[in-house]
Amino acid sequence: MSKPNSRRTYDAEFKNNAINLCREPDKSVKGVADSLGITAATIYRWQRETGEKGTLAFPGNGREALTPEQAKIKVLEKQLKDAQMERDILKKAVGIFSRVPK
Repeated sequence: MSKPNSRRTYDAEFKNNAINLCREPDKSVKGVADSLGITAATIYRWQRETGEKGTLAFPGNGREALTPEQAKIKVLEKQLKDAQMERDILKKAVGIFSRVPK
């Protein structure tokens, strides 16, 4: 029987603390990883994400952190989609009611 694949999750505070520990002069990434029970590759990935996204790096629960501009774009795209759907419905209604009865 195989063991079910369990994936460990870490909160943003843990990740940031691990990254900060690696920045100390007497600590290495490998040493910090071993002491925390994680792989060095994981810490390197967290460092890369922090470098790319800054404070938006670890939003949690699989949600993507959005900048205010990205959030506004997402809202506007949803409004556009809704307006297009309403327009299509109205076009069909006009077509139905404009038919000449036989």
